[in-house]
Amino acid sequence: MVIIMKNNQKKAKRFAITATAAVTAAVLAFGGCGSSSGSSSSAGASGPFVLGALLPLTGSLAFLSDAEVAAVKLAINDINDAGGVNGQNASYVQADTSDADHADQNTSAAEDVLSKNPSAIVGPASSAVVRNVYQEITEAKIPMTSMGSTSTSFSGLSDYFFRTVPPDTVQGTVLGNVIAQDGVQKLAIAAFNDEYGTGLRDQIAKTASAQGVNVVYGEDEAFDPTETNFASIVTAIKASDADAIAIVAFDQTQALIRELITQGVDTTHLYLVDGNTSDYSDEFDAGALAGSKGTIPGSHASDEFQKRLTDAAGKDISDFTYAGETYDAVIYEALAAEKGGANDGETIQANMLAVSGANGGEKCESYKDCKALIDSGKDIQYSGQSGIGPWNKDHDPSTANIGIYVYDGKNVPNFDHSEEGDV
Repeated sequence: MVIIMKNNQKKAKRFAITATAAVTAAVLAFGGCGSSSGSSSSAGASGPFVLGALLPLTGSLAFLSDAEVAAVKLAINDINDAGGVNGQNASYVQADTSDADHADQNTSAAEDVLSKNPSAIVGPASSAVVRNVYQEITEAKIPMTSMGSTSTSFSGLSDYFFRTVPPDTVQGTVLGNVIAQDGVQKLAIAAFNDEYGTGLRDQIAKTASAQGVNVVYGEDEAFDPTETNFASIVTAIKASDADAIAIVAFDQTQALIRELITQGVDTTHLYLVDGNTSDYSDEFDAGALAGSKGTIPGSHASDEFQKRLTDAAGKDISDFTYAGETYDAVIYEALAAEKGGANDGETIQANMLAVSGANGGEKCESYKDCKALIDSGKDIQYSGQSGIGPWNKDHDPSTANIGIYVYDGKNVPNFDHSEEGDV
């Protein structure tokens, strides 16, 4: 059993590296990732593969950034160790999108990366941030692959939009099943009012209700994301006499749980989601959350992959959420360029489904092995760290894993098992 490492910046939901092509190629040839000065060459049919990375380096999603930055570095290094893309070393540029509360920064980060003429883009991680930037990116015919945006409305969003995580219908269904299987009779749901919050709430309620669970509070209610005083909400939950509570929120979760404890509500039967399944050992007394459960879409990073990410980062990483999904997003885009024989966005977009195995093909688990198969004229199905199935027509994974985590006596979530769900 692997424990999620301590998260110094608690979950709220869930580079600017540029270089001339010559300098970047020289640095990457020695295992580096780029230079912090200069300007990147345009990517095109004959130019090198340049990845644009839109990552939450600051803001409420910053807890994701260490693993995502490391995953991009590691993927680029692995690509170049295998001979690059179409005979040239790959490089990347990055920008900080922050979170949805910083819409201006969302768009300025996208514009900054687009100005470097990327072949493809990885990110953003947040559904709300994707909503703010995807049109400008996809209208430029640059494929983008999000590693963490789970909004159900993004299925079929654009011909140029892909994701390595499933829509919230899968997480909501799995969590609803877990709640029902645990024997919950009366469920309260506290969700915040945004696309992520209400979408997950609805799917949890639908799935649990279909199995006989009575949703006694929250099926039609949602609180403002800026809410800080949860006294009246907790009073209503307490009055509902629920025997379990599902919380769909980001950093509001701490204040909500604290109010539950203050009003004497049992917090050992909580159900959390990817936006708030985090280490609360410093927030609450030991045992406060013992037995509660959480779900996180995507793969659980293996010990070996965690070590490779840590080595790439050059420092400890406290949270590996969406690391595998970030790594795979880079590999998919590079393989699509390799299969198409060119590094421009239109070529990459045209080959993304094929390298995922949507049309069949031989399974391969690394860029090196997949590239060798492509070079020999074979069709492939890249099967990497995220464990997703081939993309469907809506560019969602056809299958994906949802990790189930159980809180221990220190209020730390421990990985228990994964459940695969169809999209």
